[in-house]
Amino acid sequence: MDRPEPVMVGTAARCFRCFPDVGNPTDPTAYPYLLGLYLGDGHLVTTDRVPVLRVYCADAWPDLIDACDVAMKAVLANKVQRIQKQGCVAVQSTGKHWPCLFPQHGPGKKHERPIVLTDWQREIVAAHPGDFLRGLFHSDGCRVSNRVTVRGRSYVYPRYMFVNESADIMGLCQWALDLLGIAWRMNRRNSLSVARREAVAALDRHVGPKS
Repeated sequence: MDRPEPVMVGTAARCFRCFPDVGNPTDPTAYPYLLGLYLGDGHLVTTDRVPVLRVYCADAWPDLIDACDVAMKAVLANKVQRIQKQGCVAVQSTGKHWPCLFPQHGPGKKHERPIVLTDWQREIVAAHPGDFLRGLFHSDGCRVSNRVTVRGRSYVYPRYMFVNESADIMGLCQWALDLLGIAWRMNRRNSLSVARREAVAALDRHVGPKS
């Protein structure tokens, strides 16, 4: 006798970890991008009746707010809320299956506990390192014009910066940059710089400035 199909309600029908038959998100680049945003400016609340994934996006970057909203819907969310805070918007979605997709959640700040990707997450990031970096740099990074003076002459050149207190998250950023062959260096304990012309150009193709 055939077994009845499982009854899936809400986000359960879209969880590619619990139900592999549904496949990865419709847009395969959405998950690594959202993972990068989550590791930077997001957190997952699991103490409520239904878990809440929340990413804080500065008011100064309206396109980033839209991109985060789109990524959540592409990955799992049926509905996304935007809660205005002082100087930022909390882009959030409730769903019982968010913890399946972000197993790095836990009590306390990210830099005070280990952040390690699972094998299946590393496989996704390895396939789409540029989208993962886009999420990291859109959350805790920036593209700036660096000014230097050499022998009395001023020069301006573009530079990417990524700042994060977690050594594990910084290591993931370095790993993704290495996968793309993009040169980087640590200019401080918690700060990574991409400044070589060819490296900046390569990162422009994957990240680009916030907007």
